[in-house]
Amino acid sequence: MTESIEIATQNRMAPVEDLGWPRIALVTPVFNSAKYIEATIRSVLMQEYPNLDYFIVDGGSTDGTVEIIRKYASQISGWLSEPDNGMYDAVNKGFARTNGEIMGWISATDVLRDGGLAIVGSVFRDLPEVEWITGRPTVMSEQGMTVEIHELQRWSRYRYLAGMEKFIQQESTFWRRSLWERAGGYVDASRRYMSDFELWARFFRHARLYSVDGLIGAYRWHDDALGRQEHELCARICEEIVAAELNRPPRYRSLLALRRLKRVVGRIPKVRGAWNRFIAPMIRTALRRMPGPDLPPVIRYHLWYEPRKWFLRPR
Repeated sequence: MTESIEIATQNRMAPVEDLGWPRIALVTPVFNSAKYIEATIRSVLMQEYPNLDYFIVDGGSTDGTVEIIRKYASQISGWLSEPDNGMYDAVNKGFARTNGEIMGWISATDVLRDGGLAIVGSVFRDLPEVEWITGRPTVMSEQGMTVEIHELQRWSRYRYLAGMEKFIQQESTFWRRSLWERAGGYVDASRRYMSDFELWARFFRHARLYSVDGLIGAYRWHDDALGRQEHELCARICEEIVAAELNRPPRYRSLLALRRLKRVVGRIPKVRGAWNRFIAPMIRTALRRMPGPDLPPVIRYHLWYEPRKWFLRPR
């Protein structure tokens, strides 16, 4: 068995409360990712965020990952290397060893965009009513080139459970620890895939998700990504999570009826093709145009006006 190693750097990243920057707890789960982990760590440290609580959890790598982490040990809050039960187990271990009031995780293949943590910290500082945010989804190539910056999506519990958009970009998403605790204080480590999807479903029970018009994190598109290897399994897990969530109040009868209709249509091949080609896109368009009572405004920055800070802007 791999020996458990845990190193904490005392006082290296002590809180800097007088500067007004909230303390951010950031975790990186990693296992045998020597190819990418250094770029991830550097993307975090180059932020130069003044109040960062950064912890790395390694699952007992044997490919040189641990040696790379050691290079940066003096610049982070701490790190741990021991066998675990997968990425989500590692995330839970990391958060248990942090105390930042703002939380998020960045996987070992992904990166933070320049100034990403400054966006996160200043949004939560300027807007105390906001508990949960996500930025513009950004995708980079395997070589690290930014290749896609998507349109800014708006989110609500209804839209999420309707399946209008399934994937809230995890590396661009941060939240207050108080929300984390109200939602149970854990990521479900019983499954290998899509537990971030399940966490968001629990968050939606307690808070609205605000979209920030800014670049926070970037997802690396590469062949080893778990979601790409098991696309059908991930989709099935999402459907199971949604089905369970729809049985919780408030129940959306229209969504339950839509799901029943979709199941019936799915049994008829010719009708299923027409549904996927014509009806489903019409439904998604209608949902995008539906304001909804729980659809929050977009968060944008006052670039040309004083005071220069983040503000809520209906869209």
